[in-house]
Parts: sequence; C-alpha cells; structure tokens
Amino acid sequence: MITIRPAADADIPAITTIYAHHVLHGTGTFETTPPDEKDMAARRADVLSRGLPYLVLEDSSGVIGFAYCNWFKPRPAYRFSAEDSIYLAPAAPGKGLGRLLLTELMAQAERCGVRKLIAVIGDSTNQGSIGVHRSCGFEPVGVLRSSGWKFERWLDVVLMECPLGLGDSTAPAQSAA
Repeated sequence: MITIRPAADADIPAITTIYAHHVLHGTGTFETTPPDEKDMAARRADVLSRGLPYLVLEDSSGVIGFAYCNWFKPRPAYRFSAEDSIYLAPAAPGKGLGRLLLTELMAQAERCGVRKLIAVIGDSTNQGSIGVHRSCGFEPVGVLRSSGWKFERWLDVVLMECPLGLGDSTAPAQSAA
C-alpha cells in the first residue's frame, strides 16, 4: 500500500539516501556533493518553518520518495510563488508514484496559499521529471541553456509553471504562509 504523509525526523536517513543517489548519478539536481543527514534535516526544518509542505511517499519497504516546496525567491512580491522538488528512490520511477506525490504536494501547497508552483528542472533530457510535471498540468515557460556543468557536460534548466487554485485570476485575500 502506498502512503503519502508529512515527513518526520525519522525519515531523514531515507530522504538523505534517495537524494544522494540523485546527486551522484542524476542531473535533476546540480549539487555535486551529497549533503549529510544534518544538512537534509536543516533543509526540511527550513521548509516547515515557512509553513510549507514536506512530504514522503512510502510503501511496505519504507520511504521511496519525497517532495516539498519552498518560496521561489525571498522577496515579498514572490510570496505566492513556490518551487517544487520531487525525488524518488531508484526503483520507484515509471510506476505513477511521482505523479501521486506531486499531485498531493500541489494540493497542500494550494492550502498554504501558494498560487503558482514553479518547476526548475535540471537537464532538458530529464524526461521523467518533465513528463510528471506535464501530467500534473505544468506548462513549459523556458529553457536556460547550458546553465550547469555536471558529469563533464553542460546542462540546461527547464522552467515549467502551474497555477494553483485561483492562480492570478484574483488578488490574494491574505498573505501566503
């Protein structure tokens, strides 16, 4: 059975392991040195301190994915726009789990007052991430060519966006979290 729930302190080792795999073997993140558990715990605490969701996806074997969003930029005018991050364990892709996780993240972000979710996807050949975002209603808005250097090659950044709830059709009633 698949469960999506808020991440807990006890999930940090699994989250760190999943992310380390992507740092060492993937181009979805431009980090080149995997952060340790202390760093990952601090990152989670930062997201939660802003009133934003940080989720894990688990099956009978344990945590097999995580997702969160954080404010797109620190300036106040950006307070209704957040950037999402989603990572799955190496054996999890291709089963629709990313879509389940991203869909729940979008719902929780909307409840937090986010009106626009932005995907900043490492590597224009990252069809898995591009595809899961597209399947959840994100639309491409641009490509930053050769913005990163990893694994001895230049990598693009793909930008996608998705309005949440009322999007930009009305003024926000209150400040976002």
